[in-house]
Amino acid sequence: MRSRRRLLAAGLAVPLLLVALYLAFGDALRPDGDGGVRVAAPETDRTTARICAELIDAVPSTVAGAERRETRPGSRLTAAWGDPAIVLRCGVPRPDEMNRATATGAKIGEVDWMLESPGEDGRHRCTTALRTVYVEVSIPGSYQDVTPLEDLAEAIRKTVPAGISDA
Repeated sequence: MRSRRRLLAAGLAVPLLLVALYLAFGDALRPDGDGGVRVAAPETDRTTARICAELIDAVPSTVAGAERRETRPGSRLTAAWGDPAIVLRCGVPRPDEMNRATATGAKIGEVDWMLESPGEDGRHRCTTALRTVYVEVSIPGSYQDVTPLEDLAEAIRKTVPAGISDA
């Protein structure tokens, strides 16, 4: 009788252990290793969220030769490609840097961008200008050119109206 109980207990323990391991380490077991790119989604109003959702649907599956990845938590305001990841956040607040006369701007792929110097992490932050919604693209220093902005420009032109945002 005792051996039967032990067998039953062992039979229940293994599936429970597997469930506990999956809950604890499930993201690490996914094919992309980390369960997606962690990206903080901006807070937006309904109109901005609608425009951003259209943009996220329109972005290409590859940017600068890098494949699209999931973002965590999942959001209709964010997208990512590659490793290290190129990260897009739609609906960000107007960067303070845009108010400075020394801000660096460029027109890339028929989209106006404000370009910021690399941060401490070596990433370049680029934010759309003269659009009703601000779109921020963070590019790792390992990408040495503006190809990510060129690859995203068409989707931005088609979905984010030109104009000046009050946000």
